[in-house]
Amino acid sequence: MEQSYTSPSGMSPLPPGPPPKNWLVESILVTIFCCLPFGIVAIINAANVNSRLALGDYNGALEASQKAGKWVKYSLIGWAVFAVLYVVFVVVMGVGAGMLGALNNQ
Repeated sequence: MEQSYTSPSGMSPLPPGPPPKNWLVESILVTIFCCLPFGIVAIINAANVNSRLALGDYNGALEASQKAGKWVKYSLIGWAVFAVLYVVFVVVMGVGAGMLGALNNQ
C-alpha cells in the first residue's frame, strides 16, 4: 500500500529528488563584497526557498531559488562592470595627467 505525502498546508506533495538550491551563501558573499542592494534582494529570495519548502510549496521554492540566483548574477555582473569602468577611468586619468605634465614641461 502506497502512502502519499501531503504537506501541512495541503499543497501538492514534494517531488522526489534534491530540493532547489537556496543561494544563501552566495547571496551573503555578494552582499558583503560586491553590491549591497542586489545582495539584499538575493538574501531575501534565498531565505524564501527554505521557508517555502518547509510549507510544502515546491513551485514557490523553485521560483524563489531562480530569483535568488538571478539577483546573485546581477550583483556579480554589476560589480564586474563597475570594476572595468573604474580601471578605464584610472587609465584615462593617468594618461590625461601625463599629457598635462608633458604640456607643462614644454
